[in-house]
Amino acid sequence: MVSARGLTREFGARTAVEDVTFDLEPGQLCALLGPNGAGKTTTVRMLLGLIGPSRGTATVAGVEVPNDQARLAALRGRVGLLTETPGFYDRLSALENLTLFGRLYGMEGATLAARIAEYLDRLGLAGRGDDLVATYSKGMKQRLALIRAIFHHPDVIFFDEPTSGLDPESARDVRALIRSLKQAGRTIIVCTHNLAEASELADVIAVIKRKLLAFGPPAALAHDGTGPRLRVVVAGDGAGAVRLLRGAGLVVESAADRAASPATGPSGDAAAVATSSGTGPSGAAALDVTVADLADTPAVVATLVNGGVPVLEVRPIRASLEEIYLKAVGADG
Repeated sequence: MVSARGLTREFGARTAVEDVTFDLEPGQLCALLGPNGAGKTTTVRMLLGLIGPSRGTATVAGVEVPNDQARLAALRGRVGLLTETPGFYDRLSALENLTLFGRLYGMEGATLAARIAEYLDRLGLAGRGDDLVATYSKGMKQRLALIRAIFHHPDVIFFDEPTSGLDPESARDVRALIRSLKQAGRTIIVCTHNLAEASELADVIAVIKRKLLAFGPPAALAHDGTGPRLRVVVAGDGAGAVRLLRGAGLVVESAADRAASPATGPSGDAAAVATSSGTGPSGAAALDVTVADLADTPAVVATLVNGGVPVLEVRPIRASLEEIYLKAVGADG
């Protein structure tokens, strides 16, 4: 539904976006993350055909961009855009604004009127449609902009900070709306600095800082390409558990390894994984075990139990989106 190949945009001697390549399927939501000035808006503008790339191509909702005006007109009806600073005709009412934009999308008559009424109600603006937009608060304008972005039922939707300026209740309603759009098969790209919101909504994370630094499902990014990890807490100092698991061909990191302790022996076994490091309860050791799949968890437990090591706790290690983001951006210098 969205495919980019080598998208690059140069402004004179400055390269704003370089060699960005990715694919999104119908119904996927991608959170596009990056610091200010990282190229997020430039990337979206290229995907919308608003500016042409210096190099590279993209296909959005079945339309190749950039190209001639006929293609761009076809694309306009298949995409929706919520900008960070939505603009309206303040001297017109909300109904008049939406009617104008609806006609630009090719909607007319009873269909357009019904669609406007439906979305004014869904976004909490029912009864305010006849009011001039100039009288709207910032949050009300944001909700009106959301309606404008989606009421023509586009296949691909771009949201730039969709809950900016909204109170907590309205922000919750907007997130619910976005989830319903995703479930309806819409492909969605959300540019945001709200990592908690991105973590809640996104199927795919894209971290950009001129180049695409990371792309994929949050769980895959958290594993750094090495496979999922388990936090395994065992009774005792953990040395026997490490030998058993490494003997089974697993990669194991102890508390001592994590702290780069010089007390770790030449064999790599944890000589004494003391719980003073805070990794486990008193008299126990916490080990991080890399597995091929989380379905291998019972086999890990069986290896330890059969080897006479009491297992106190096993849980997946899930890196936060903040950790994923900061690691990707930090690795870029």
